[in-house]
Amino acid sequence: MLRRFFHSDAFRAPQFAAAALLLVYLMQCVWLVRVQTLHALLPDSDQALRIYQGLEQWKGGPIAGTPQSLRSEAATGLPSAGRAGHLRVRDGYDQDRSPLYYLVAAAPFLLRSGSWLPESLRPLLAATPNLFFGAILGASLWYVARRLYGNAGGYIALALYCFSPAMIVNVAGAQSLGEMGAVWGAFGTVFTAIAVAHTLYAPREVVLWNSRRILLLGLSVALVAGNQFSLAVLAVAILPLMFWVTPVRPRALLAIWSTAISVAVVLLFAAYFFEPALLWQGLRHARWMDFEPAAFGVSVSYRRAWETIFVRNPPLMLALPVALIAYFGWKRTRYFGNTAPLLIAALLLLLALGSPNFPGQGFHLTTAVFLFVFVAGVFADLLETRQSQLVTAGLYGLLSASAIWNLLRLWRA
Repeated sequence: MLRRFFHSDAFRAPQFAAAALLLVYLMQCVWLVRVQTLHALLPDSDQALRIYQGLEQWKGGPIAGTPQSLRSEAATGLPSAGRAGHLRVRDGYDQDRSPLYYLVAAAPFLLRSGSWLPESLRPLLAATPNLFFGAILGASLWYVARRLYGNAGGYIALALYCFSPAMIVNVAGAQSLGEMGAVWGAFGTVFTAIAVAHTLYAPREVVLWNSRRILLLGLSVALVAGNQFSLAVLAVAILPLMFWVTPVRPRALLAIWSTAISVAVVLLFAAYFFEPALLWQGLRHARWMDFEPAAFGVSVSYRRAWETIFVRNPPLMLALPVALIAYFGWKRTRYFGNTAPLLIAALLLLLALGSPNFPGQGFHLTTAVFLFVFVAGVFADLLETRQSQLVTAGLYGLLSASAIWNLLRLWRA
């Protein structure tokens, strides 16, 4: 995907425009990191805790998120993970995240543990993994939306993403849980599965011909499950989507899906440094389905979803109702390219509302990304109607106002 994005023969005006938007997005993230350097990297922050545990594992210490790594404050100089507020521990195991989550967070500090850096630059180093995932998610979002809906759809989706306070804060916030790896994994899981299913219309060898796509799908599943166990539900949800796309070769489809899941399991096994007992115990203690039906009667579930998905993505408050009205009222918009992201967003929203105790925003952020795709698709269809000038003016006004408002808030931060 990225090779095509940056290929010299294909890198023309649309790619330059997308790259410029992504650069603005990264500059906003770096600016917010710079603002936070005034407070430095607090030793008791969630970010410092996961970096510490990841570094310990990289250096041959205990596997992160297991009983030996979740030590007391006296042993580590850091607050006990059980009292950190963002870890749910059972029998000493992190119930929500695998060691992959910690290893990725600590990877930039492997070079002499960051001791060669000035104190003021360490927050930027700590944010590097999320900056990478934020950039690659934006590029993937643009690529998928453009392939589905044309240039207009790609620009709309990317603009919604690049000026989303939720997507910026989760990348740059020292107190955020750094869930962009899970979000990109979820996005890649769904759309890579759809892409690989499309290839089955060609009568070719199943696994070898699709080897790169299968590896990418396996990597996506490993990222989404390794960063948030409960998001692994998407590994199951993609199966009916794949059958919907390609009902003609069910055995081939199952072979591809099974191979990708096997790749994901191997990658997760590697995150446990090939310790089978710890892998088994970690998966056994994981909360794969964090769902409480009683939560639908509690206002806090709806308030959290409203604040993360809409208040932190202001354009969606106006664009999504218009897109939904158009989708349900105009048959032309009800095709697979629009329906699939809407269904995934609805599933994730249900999981978010039913998981009020989940210590993070993985469900909410992933819902927002799929809503970006859905809104972009419907508005790309509206741009082809007789009211295209009115739609264009409304989009320019909405997206420009969102960008200006976001930049002003960052400037005043």
